Amino acid sequence: MYKYIIRRLLVTIPVIIGVTIVISSIVYMAPGNPARIALGTNADAKAVSNLEQKMGLNEPPHIRYLDWMWGVVQGDLGESIRGGREVTDMISERIVPTLELALVAMVITFIIALPLGVISAVKQYSWADNLSMLFAIFWISMPSFWLGLLLILVFSVRLDLFPISGRTGAIFTLTWLSSLALPAIATGTRRAGLLTRMTRSSMLEVLNEDYIRTARGKGIGERSVIYTHAMKNAMIPIITLIGLQIPLIFSGTVIIETVFSWPGMGRLLVDAVLSRNYPVIQGTVLIYSIIVILSNLFVDITYSYFDPRITYD
Repeated sequence: MYKYIIRRLLVTIPVIIGVTIVISSIVYMAPGNPARIALGTNADAKAVSNLEQKMGLNEPPHIRYLDWMWGVVQGDLGESIRGGREVTDMISERIVPTLELALVAMVITFIIALPLGVISAVKQYSWADNLSMLFAIFWISMPSFWLGLLLILVFSVRLDLFPISGRTGAIFTLTWLSSLALPAIATGTRRAGLLTRMTRSSMLEVLNEDYIRTARGKGIGERSVIYTHAMKNAMIPIITLIGLQIPLIFSGTVIIETVFSWPGMGRLLVDAVLSRNYPVIQGTVLIYSIIVILSNLFVDITYSYFDPRITYD
């Protein structure tokens, strides 16, 4: 197991390098002069030239990238063009709200999708099955940003039950939960639609296996058959889908954080793109990449829990 984890971590190094090269190339090719944007359109040409030299914009793109990577190896993600703050400090302030939003959104996804998928499979072709599939198709088709705007209109503007935007209160308090509820629901429900369909499909395949019929023939209770025998064996494809959904959840938080003015990394990234703030863009994407890679590693490791035949020796 430990050797497998080490190998996977070593493999992530070229993946992260590849991601940062692609992002850096796109950023460098984007139109607009970051120095001019930072100083304003009326700035003196000499001041713009000095800032370009300080930022290294007069260097070739590959030299800028290598200088940035050397700083990353030393734990330095550079300084923001606007304000001159350390990118590491800016990200450290924003990473916790983003993780809060993503984790709660995933919990909402599981709470909705797993029970609906199991019920839909057990009650195949019933009204419960049809209703669950209608729910799944509806949420798959609903863009998260549009759902977020509808939630704000109904529950914040009309009913005044939740804050319109922002993050308030200490963590795990009712105030914090009320500010987190709408963005987490907007992020989690859309992912629940696809996971519901996958859970149903996987459960139907398992329920038709011989060992399930044998368990029922032995007189084992239906609840035990479903949740002890069938559910555990149906989790492998579900976990695979969860691993694929993790990057989508984090990418979805970029839009949702903007809609709800949530002070996370997604909003920081959007602001950095609009202002051509190269160091912040590169640093934020790097942290996103590391989070997604580690999350998928955790998902792969959980395979062995649900299926003991899977080993990593």
